[in-house]
Amino acid sequence: MSSPGPADASHPATPAAPRFWTTWATRTRMIAVVLAIDAIAALVSIGIVVVNARSAVTVEMEASLATVEPLVSDTVGLAQAEAPGSLLRTLDLRFQALRHVRVGLFDAQGRSLATGPSVRRDRYAAPAWFAALIAPPVQRHELPIVVGTERIGTARITTEPRDEIDEIWGYATSLSLASLCLNLALLAALYVALGRVLAPLGRLADGLTQLERQDYAVRLAPSGSREVAVITDRFNRVAQALEEVRAANGRLNRQLLTAQDDERRRTALELHDEFGPCLFALEANAASVSRIAEGAGEPDRPRLAARAHDISAIVGQVQALNRDLLNRLRPHGLGQVPLPNCLDLLLSDFSRRHPETRFSGEFAALGQGYGDLVDLTVFRCIQESMTNAVRHGDARHVFAQAGEDDGRLRVTVTDDGAGVPPDHCIGFGLSGMRERVEALGGDFRLDTATPGAVVRISIPIDPERGEETVSATPA
Repeated sequence: MSSPGPADASHPATPAAPRFWTTWATRTRMIAVVLAIDAIAALVSIGIVVVNARSAVTVEMEASLATVEPLVSDTVGLAQAEAPGSLLRTLDLRFQALRHVRVGLFDAQGRSLATGPSVRRDRYAAPAWFAALIAPPVQRHELPIVVGTERIGTARITTEPRDEIDEIWGYATSLSLASLCLNLALLAALYVALGRVLAPLGRLADGLTQLERQDYAVRLAPSGSREVAVITDRFNRVAQALEEVRAANGRLNRQLLTAQDDERRRTALELHDEFGPCLFALEANAASVSRIAEGAGEPDRPRLAARAHDISAIVGQVQALNRDLLNRLRPHGLGQVPLPNCLDLLLSDFSRRHPETRFSGEFAALGQGYGDLVDLTVFRCIQESMTNAVRHGDARHVFAQAGEDDGRLRVTVTDDGAGVPPDHCIGFGLSGMRERVEALGGDFRLDTATPGAVVRISIPIDPERGEETVSATPA
C-alpha cells in the first residue's frame, strides 16, 4: 500500500461555495437567506394548513351526516298522515338548501323526484388542485322512506365538502395575502437596514484600498454600531501606527545616511591625519636611505640602521592604525573565535585605550556563537554602551554581563558615571542599538542606575539555530 501524500496528511478541504454565491454582495446574500427561510416556512405552513383542513372537512362531513340522517327520519315520521306523493315533494323541498350534504329523493321505482331548481353549484372559489388535496372520500347513506308498512321511496344522503373547502380556501387566501404583504414590508425594511449596517464595511474597504496605496493618513469616521465601531477604531489605530512607522523609517533613513556620511568623514580624517604623516615619514626615510646608499664613500651603516628602525616603527604604527580602523568597521575575530573571547578582547582593548577606567565583564553563560547577525549585534551594543559610559558619563567602572536565560539572550551594561540626564535625547548610537535589537525581535531599555546608567537588552534565541561552530585563527 502506498504511503499517503502531503494532501492526505492534511485536514480535509472545506467544500468551496458555489461560484454564483461568492459573487453576490453581502446584502444580497442575506436577503436570499431570508427569502429561502420564508419559502421553507411557507411550505411548512401549507402542509400544516392542508393536514388541518383535511381533518376539519372530514369532521364537518361526519357531523353533517350525523345531523341530517335523524332530521330526515324525524321529518318522515311527522309526515306520516300525508299522502305518499305529497310527502315526497315536501321532503324534496325541505332538504334542497342543506350545506355540506345533498339529499336526493327517489320513488319506489328508483326515479328521481327532484322538482325544484337545483341548488348545486357548478363553479367554486377553490381551485380543483386545492380541493383534491383537502377533500375526503365522498360518503353516501341511503334511508328508506316508509309510510305505514309500505316503502314509498329512498332518501340518498351524499356528502358535499366543496362548500367547506371554499371557506378554507378563502381563509387560506386571506392569510397568504396578509403574510405576503408582511414579508414584503419586512424585506424592504431589512434591505434598508442592511444597507445602513453594511455601509461602514464599504467605507472600511475604501480605507483599506487607500492603505494599500500607501495613503496612511486615511481615517474612518466613528460608527453607531458597537461591533463596527471597534473595527473602525482598530483600523484608525493601524493607519496611525503605519503612518508613524513610515515617519520613523524616514527619520531612520536620514539618520542612516547621516551616520554613513559621518563614518566616511571620520575614516577620511583618520586616513588624512594618521596615515598621511606616516606615509610621509616613510617616504622621507626611504629618500634618506636612497641618498646614503648613493653616496660616493662607504655607506654610513649606523645611519642606515637608524633609518631602518624608524621605518619599522612607522610600519608598526600604520599596522596598529589599520587594525583599529578595520576593527571599528567590523571585528575581525567575530565568527572565527567564540563570542565570549571576542567580548574579552573588546574589554582588553577598552582598558588599553582608557586606562583611567576599569572595564570588567562576565560572559561565561554565553554559547560559542548565535549567528553572525546576533553576534555582531551583541558586540556592537556592548561596544557602544561602554563608549557612551566613558565619553558621556565619565564613568570609572563599567561592568558588562551577557548570558542565556529562559530562551533569550540577555545583555546588561552598568556604569557608575553621571547617568541619563533629564534632557537626554537619543543620538545615533542609541538609536542604532535599538534598531539592531528590535530588528531581531528583542527589547532595548536605557535606565538610570544609582549611580550611573544601565543598558538592558533581551534578544530571543532561535531554537532551530543548532550549534554554531567557530574556528580559531592561529596567533
